[in-house]
Amino acid sequence: MRNTCVVLDFETTGLSPGVDRAIEVAAVLVEDGEIKDRFQSLMNPGRKVSYFIESYTGISNGMLASAPPNERAIKELVSFVGKWPLVAHNASFDRRFLDYEVARAGCELRSEMACSMLVARRIYEEPSNHQLKTLVEYKEIEIAGDFHRALADAEMTAHLWVKMKEDLELKYGLSEATFDFMYRFGRAKKGGLEQFVRGYSP
Repeated sequence: MRNTCVVLDFETTGLSPGVDRAIEVAAVLVEDGEIKDRFQSLMNPGRKVSYFIESYTGISNGMLASAPPNERAIKELVSFVGKWPLVAHNASFDRRFLDYEVARAGCELRSEMACSMLVARRIYEEPSNHQLKTLVEYKEIEIAGDFHRALADAEMTAHLWVKMKEDLELKYGLSEATFDFMYRFGRAKKGGLEQFVRGYSP
């Protein structure tokens, strides 16, 4: 199924894997434009989170105390993702934490990851920025919960991904904007998008 993917989001103690750790992960399975399944888990990294991170995410040290260790949660995530490609908003951030936590857990996940932010930057010029919250408001996507909680962010990113797929199909007259098309579109030069679309072949 060329349009099946898993949309992923991490909440973390900071920006640098190794120095920082993941404290929540969520993923939603998107098939034919609809969310078909969900996975979410808090993750106990074995350290305290700062007051800033607690206030930013709403995830407290008390909540993490009873959460599964990162290694167990990541193994469950890997099982959920299976063979499907991944999507994340600002994917380079999530990819770094995913790779670090997967390696630390002693498992493997090589799924390709597309970036919804890169795609949005190429098709939406009007928003003042391309943060998830801004794009959710711009595309009038229903707010699924609190921003900076993994499941809510993953669900809203999934809806954004589907909206962008539809907008790309309409703009370029495509019969189907597949995951591969969108992955490569997000990496194409902004000044050469028309050329990319004309020359694209799976």
